[in-house]
Parts: sequence; structure tokens; C-alpha cells
Amino acid sequence: MSDSAQHALDLLADRPLVVLTGAGLSTDSGIPDYRGPGKPVRQPMTYQELVSGPEAQQRYWARSHVGWGRMHRAEPNAGHRACVALDPELLITQNVDGLHEAAGSRRLVALHGRIADVVCLSCRRTTSRADMQARLEAANPGWLQEHAGVEVRPDGDVDLDDTADFVVPGCEQCGGVLKPDVVFFGENVPKPRVERCYAAVDDLAGTGGALLVVGSSLTVMSGFRFVRHAVKAGTPVVIVNRGTTRGDDLATVKLDVGCSEFLTALASSCLARRTRGA
Repeated sequence: MSDSAQHALDLLADRPLVVLTGAGLSTDSGIPDYRGPGKPVRQPMTYQELVSGPEAQQRYWARSHVGWGRMHRAEPNAGHRACVALDPELLITQNVDGLHEAAGSRRLVALHGRIADVVCLSCRRTTSRADMQARLEAANPGWLQEHAGVEVRPDGDVDLDDTADFVVPGCEQCGGVLKPDVVFFGENVPKPRVERCYAAVDDLAGTGGALLVVGSSLTVMSGFRFVRHAVKAGTPVVIVNRGTTRGDDLATVKLDVGCSEFLTALASSCLARRTRGA
């Protein structure tokens, strides 16, 4: 354990915490991140592109069909389980993979939604991604087998170009366009989620708490704004991420270490202190 890592553990162990997680936490579960060291630049499909017409919808759902076939089998890793043990005042995740929920985290805001849900853009009916997967398979037999081995992205997408023949079912209730119930680039995070997160970060200032960021480059404003908000209130911020982040200059402590390793060490440290205190 380096001196800076030990300093971060000491800083966090006796404080109320809000934890903000990103894609780097799920890499140990076999789900790649977008912006880790050495990653190529990738631009996910925007909301505006998705609703532009059938061609974009074919491209999205064909890729997602292949990605979901593997992504939904991912299991929570040691970092997710450590978050359960830490039981922060609020766990804010930018991930859509549902692994925090599967691990059992209680006080949770899935900032960008969950890839396991599908919503109709016309009637707003919500159904499960598993049901959509079955419909896609029935409409496109053999597609998964034909495209086995393609690299999966963090949102369940894959690299795939030839999608012109892919059949995309519409909403069973109204025939409308279906979309994963997640926040795409070009959409806004629902206001109640943002307000709940801001309130939790505000509470840290009055309780001597700290904000812990794990596995996020903080490139997008949806997560970075909470770091800026905490710093403005004088709340300590610890960032744990492989590679640089947008918030490095604002951090009280920045660690370039593995997410699961640090969270496991922090959970153990907190448990040890509670045991000694008892």
C-alpha cells in the first residue's frame, strides 16, 4: 500500500461517504470501459441519431442484440461487493449494467438508467430487455451465432457495420420505436435523479463526509458536476481511476490504482475500525 493510498484510506474510513462509480469498476466483471488507458476513441450513438430513422435503429439494435447476449451474464465483482459493505449515504453510478443492484447496494441512484429495461418512445410503456432479446432473436434467427466474438462495449453495444437486413420489432402495445431506458448522449439525466445526488453531496458538507469517485474519467458533465459541487462546499474528494480524469486538479487525493483493490481495502479498513470501536 503506497503512502498516498494509505492517506486516502485514513481520510475516508471514519467519514460518511457518497460514492460515484463509472465504467472502470465493471472491467473486472468482463465489461470494458470507454476511456481507460490505451482505449481507442469511441462515440456512442446519440439520442438524435437513434430517432433519425429505421437505419439507425437497425444499427443500434443489431449491435445491442449481440452485446446483450454476453453482457447480461456479467456478475458483480469484488468492487461491487465492497460497495455493499461500505453502504455509503448514497451510491451514484454512471453505469447501466445493473451490477450494483445485483450485488445488493441499497441507497442507489442509477444516474443513466439500466440497460435491462426498454421503453417505448411513443406510449412510454416499459418492458424488460430480456423480452426484447427474445423478440430480436425470433425476428433474426442465427444473428448471434453469426456474429459471435465481436468486442462488447460498456453499454452493451458492439463494433458491427453490416446491419441493413436486421429486423427491429416495434412496441407490442402501439408499434412505436423502442429504446433502452438509459440516458443516451444528447439526452438529459432526469431532474429528480440529479436533485437527489446534489442533496446527498450537500449533506456531506454538514456531516464531515467525503466524496469518493471510483472508475470514472469524469469526462461527461453528468458525473463531474458532483465533484465540482463537493469541492465548492469544501468537501474532500478522493478519485480512484486508472489514468487521468477531468477532476484530477480538484481532488484531495488522486490514486492511479485498481478500483476493486482499493474498495476492498477501504471496506476492510472501515470494518476494522468499527470492530475496534466496539
